[in-house]
Amino acid sequence: QVQLVESGGGLVQAGGSLRLSCEASGRTFSSAAMGWFRQAPGKEREFVAAVTWNGGITAYASSVKGRFNISRDNAKNTVDLQMNSLKPEDTAVYYCAAGPSRSTSIWRRDYDYWGQGTQVTVSS
Repeated sequence: QVQLVESGGGLVQAGGSLRLSCEASGRTFSSAAMGWFRQAPGKEREFVAAVTWNGGITAYASSVKGRFNISRDNAKNTVDLQMNSLKPEDTAVYYCAAGPSRSTSIWRRDYDYWGQGTQVTVSS
């Protein structure tokens, strides 16, 4: 059983920054690709960013590329999402996900485990 716990969400003004963190436990974290997704009210959950098992390759949604940065620390079993230049449209619940694969994926179906989510609200 894998457990993922997100933290770091909150309320921030447009243009500000937040850093989300996801702590994993329960299995070999270092062998799994990790991803961040988000879900705004009334919308489907969408891909935000992903990182390979060793941190060597990252992928981003076009809407966040250049503003967000995903990183991982396998020694601490954590994956972070640094979010800069935040916009009101970034408001959503952000979820951490772990995949069985070592490679990045933009698809929800490629991730086995999910955290409970953390709310990010960006005011204009």
